[in-house]
Amino acid sequence: MNDQNNKKTRKTGRRPKADPAKNRYTISFNEVEHSRFLELFDQSGMTVKAHFITSCIFEKTVKTVKLDKGTIDFYMRLTSFHSQFRSVGVNYNQSVKLLYTHFSEKKASALLFKLEKQALEMIAIFKKVIQLTEEFNQKHLKNE
Repeated sequence: MNDQNNKKTRKTGRRPKADPAKNRYTISFNEVEHSRFLELFDQSGMTVKAHFITSCIFEKTVKTVKLDKGTIDFYMRLTSFHSQFRSVGVNYNQSVKLLYTHFSEKKASALLFKLEKQALEMIAIFKKVIQLTEEFNQKHLKNE
């Protein structure tokens, strides 16, 4: 008797949707219309064609995303530079700790002076990168 109760209470599988989409329609395109449809679908940035068609039919707003290779390349290089800059900062902190633990205070101060000069040069470069990034944003990514 317990086995029958366990079988009845256990439910497997997917829960049914409250309002399932059961009605299906088909549409046919010629080659020109199909290429135009695919172009609009690509511009929308959506990943599911059915969702794109539904949004077009019911006049929902369709997002159009235009990708610029130069902008993407710039963004990827900037991200790479930023991660390298962070790594240098971590190495800088580790170097300062090691200088003071393995050298006398006088020797560590002399080496730290040289390290500070290099850090100031790196800061100047990073400021230039920030300036170039702001110029790029104003010229190319400004929302109109």
